Amino acid sequence: MVKQQNQLGTISISREVFTTLTGEAATNCFGVKGMTVRSVTDDLVHLLKRESMGKGVHITYNDDSTISVELHIAVDPGVNIPEICESIMSEVRYKVTGATGVTIRSVDIFVDSMIVG
Repeated sequence: MVKQQNQLGTISISREVFTTLTGEAATNCFGVKGMTVRSVTDDLVHLLKRESMGKGVHITYNDDSTISVELHIAVDPGVNIPEICESIMSEVRYKVTGATGVTIRSVDIFVDSMIVG
């Protein structure tokens, strides 16, 4: 949980807020099919439904009051993966920092799958 202090009191922002904002920002980018998670039981990558996309986002709290973000995504075939990832990084930084005021130290993206259809 990130806590921000101001003259009126303390604001606490939960991990769920960061995962929701990050997942929304990433999945709204062109060429992204959705968030993914690797199953522990069968080691296969599964596309997450919209309501559980937070499982494809991992947030790490850093000592300097910043966060680091790790995303696992599936993309459309034939897209320029480096370009999509750059777009996602920019969008996530913009949306999360704009909504929470918290600085993002890093955004790491793992393209786990390419899904046709």
